[in-house]
Amino acid sequence: MTHSFKITVAPNGARRTKADHPTLPMITDEIAATAKACFNAGADGIHLHVRDDAGVHSLDAGRYRDAMAAIAQVVPQMDIQITTEAAGIYDASAQYQCLTQLIPKAASVSVREMARDINIAKCLYAFGAEAKVDVQYILYNADDIAQLAHWMEQGIVPPDMKSAIFVLGQYSPQILAQPGDLQSYLNASEMLDLDWTICAFGQNELACARAAMQAGGNLRIGFENNLHRPDGSLAKDNADLVTLTVNEGRALGLTPTSDLQKVS
Repeated sequence: MTHSFKITVAPNGARRTKADHPTLPMITDEIAATAKACFNAGADGIHLHVRDDAGVHSLDAGRYRDAMAAIAQVVPQMDIQITTEAAGIYDASAQYQCLTQLIPKAASVSVREMARDINIAKCLYAFGAEAKVDVQYILYNADDIAQLAHWMEQGIVPPDMKSAIFVLGQYSPQILAQPGDLQSYLNASEMLDLDWTICAFGQNELACARAAMQAGGNLRIGFENNLHRPDGSLAKDNADLVTLTVNEGRALGLTPTSDLQKVS
């Protein structure tokens, strides 16, 4: 194996708070500091969630702009991907509005959530293509992949929009991800030629990352999905999990893309 792998840190997500882990970043300054620490540890991207004043998941464009500016100030080299996750709060129109107001370089969009309103889905994917937003499909299972394949056949999603994330395990009710979960995604998406990344719920995150790296994929690591080291102990912080993953990849003879950027 000689390929490289990209690590994106997902430091907070839509649901967890400091009650889950005291270093989980919730406000802008904390998010920016976490981004810098994780970049130094080997992550070259951040999957960004923001919260409102009560600490609740938000798709507010102003809050996103503030967080993106803060990250760019302390670590300008870091790629920023926003989420449009509904999290049981937002409808498809609000997700679309978030994307069109921000026009970010990259955004994750759940196929399952977009399927709630096919007309908005058509508008969102068309806008993403026109505005050159790197839209990443969030795929939770083989049914989501089948939906995506159907949309590709219908022309609802552009043929060159290939970025996807496979979600292994489940937050609630809790289902711990297993390395063997990956194969079903690879089988179901084989004909779609996706540029894929995984995230994995629970303390098997590193083992799942190893399986993904061995299969040629990229990784999303962090407290959105997992708070623990492989032995079950709490990770010190998000950067701790990034460091573990970088070291695992290097032990496999692979190179994190952050290393390649430093060389160039």
